[in-house]
Amino acid sequence: MSSDEEDGFAGDLFGEDEETIIQVPNSTETYHRDVAFVKDNDIVKTFHIRLVGSHPLWAHHLWNASKVFASLFDQRPQLVQNKTILELGAGGALPSLVAAIHQPTKIVVTDYPDSELLENIQYNVDQNLGSLIPSDTVSVLGYIWGTSTDQLEAQLPKGRTTYDVIILSDLVFNHSQHHALLKTCRQLLTPVTGRVYVFYTHHRPHLAHRDLEFFKIAERPVLEQVDPDDRDAIGYGFKTDHFITKKMHVMFEEDPGDEQVRATVHGWQMWLP
Repeated sequence: MSSDEEDGFAGDLFGEDEETIIQVPNSTETYHRDVAFVKDNDIVKTFHIRLVGSHPLWAHHLWNASKVFASLFDQRPQLVQNKTILELGAGGALPSLVAAIHQPTKIVVTDYPDSELLENIQYNVDQNLGSLIPSDTVSVLGYIWGTSTDQLEAQLPKGRTTYDVIILSDLVFNHSQHHALLKTCRQLLTPVTGRVYVFYTHHRPHLAHRDLEFFKIAERPVLEQVDPDDRDAIGYGFKTDHFITKKMHVMFEEDPGDEQVRATVHGWQMWLP
C-alpha cells in the first residue's frame, strides 16, 4: 500500500498516489464459518469468495474486517435477521453473504459501478447462495458514495425508505471519502433502531488518526446553516460506540508500522438518536 498524500475528492477515491497495478488472475479464498456457531443441519459451512485480479479499488483482497463481520453475524444472527441490509464498498461481499443465510428481509450489496466488480459480486452470490434463499433477497448494484440514494431506496420493501443495517467493511482508510460515506449513511439509516457497523484495521499506523477522523466527523452535530464547502463544519449527528477489538494476522507483511496495530480489527456501531 502506498503512502497517503493530500486527499482528493470524489474522483480520487482513496486519496492515494497513482501506482502501477500488476495484473494477476482472479483468485478464490475459502472462509470457514466458526464451528462454535454452525449447526449440524446448516447447509453452508464454507464460503468460496472469488476476488477480482489486482484492482485499483483494492477489491482483490478478502479483508480481515470482512471475516470479523462474518463471525459476528454468525455469533449474533439477530443483528441481521428480519432486517433490511445495505453493504457499501462490498468487494468480495463476505459480510453480506453470511448475513443472507440468517433470514434477512432484504440485502442490497453495492460497490463502485465497475462491471468487473459487480459481475464478481453477483458470481459470489450465485455460487454461494444459489437456491438456498429466495431469489429476490439479494440485489447487487453499482453505487458511488455520496450520490443520489433513489436507486437504493427503490430496492426496499414497499413503504420503507431506510435500512436497518449498513455495513462498512474496511473503508475508513479512504480518507477523502469520509463525508461521502457519512452522507449516504445518514440518508439511508433508520433513526434510533438502525445501526451502521464500521469495521476496519489501521493498515497504515502512522495515519491512524486520519482513520479515526471518520468518527469525529460522524459525531459532529448537524447545523441548520453551513457552507457546503466547509468540510470542517459539516456534521452528521451520529452516536458512536467502539464495541469490538479482534487480533488477526497481518495482511501486508512488507508494510511499515507496528505489526500488532496492523493485525487488529476494530468494530464500531453508529446510530441516529
